[in-house]
Amino acid sequence: MSVELPFAPVDTIIRRNAGDLRVSAGAAEELARRIQSHGAGLAVEAADVATEDGRKTLMAEDFGVTANLDGDALELPVAPVDRIARIDIDDSYRVSMDARIALADILEDYADNVASAAATLARHADRRTVKAEDIETYFALFE
Repeated sequence: MSVELPFAPVDTIIRRNAGDLRVSAGAAEELARRIQSHGAGLAVEAADVATEDGRKTLMAEDFGVTANLDGDALELPVAPVDRIARIDIDDSYRVSMDARIALADILEDYADNVASAAATLARHADRRTVKAEDIETYFALFE
């Protein structure tokens, strides 16, 4: 599976949680892959909600988001998040802009949680760099 999400914003998210630690390219790549997988799964669930409601357009509410969000405040770009949302859903679905922003917000929170834990794991290993293995260890421990 190709990764739709650019690594640079994912790297930025890891860095804001890592403090003085460095971040390997492998860590950003691994987290981007995990974000994409999680986002595609959330979109499938949202499509099921939309279908139950008789719609073919995913809305923010289908992701459980009721507040208006500011897409400009997010690190993750909306266009790749839109492609992530469409990975595992039927082409007949549309994804509203509010739904894209809601999904980007959910995925950014998800990435922040993983990045924070990965930084803790790197420090625990007495390393100065967050590596892909820290991301993988987080998922091995908590999923």
